[in-house]
Amino acid sequence: MTSELDLVLERIVDVSPELVFKAWTTPKHLMPWFCPKPYRTIECEIDLKPGGKFFAQMVDADGKKMPATPGCYLEIVPYRRLVWTSALGPGFRPHDAAAAPWFFTAVLTFEPHRSGGCKYTATAMHATKEHAAAHEKIGFTQGWGRVLEQLVEYVKTSSME
Repeated sequence: MTSELDLVLERIVDVSPELVFKAWTTPKHLMPWFCPKPYRTIECEIDLKPGGKFFAQMVDADGKKMPATPGCYLEIVPYRRLVWTSALGPGFRPHDAAAAPWFFTAVLTFEPHRSGGCKYTATAMHATKEHAAAHEKIGFTQGWGRVLEQLVEYVKTSSME
């Protein structure tokens, strides 16, 4: 990773890597926690395979849809690692660069921790320092941190069937 181009959130959480992975890869389990409240996720599509679609439609507190473009999974290691990008759509089809102010690639790792939980690392990789700075400015650290708290709370209070 390149520190100038990457934003990283790393935490130890008290839920297992298996449950964190399931929360990230099952639409009905992703939708309740995926965006910081008062935003909500109202639609989610996951085709969990390399080249498969990752899509989450969010709305603000007034119900206004946020810009959303389907992403593409690049790598899936069950219970340990997910990599997806907003630069590509399903089937590895490149997006038009004019479709978004910037793209990023997300690398999520879920490592078993001696506590019984996991070490959760989310890295957002960007093409330029300006893109990384823009992502941080709109709230990467605070937003992705809050979303992780919501994920942990959801996993602990929900039936993960």
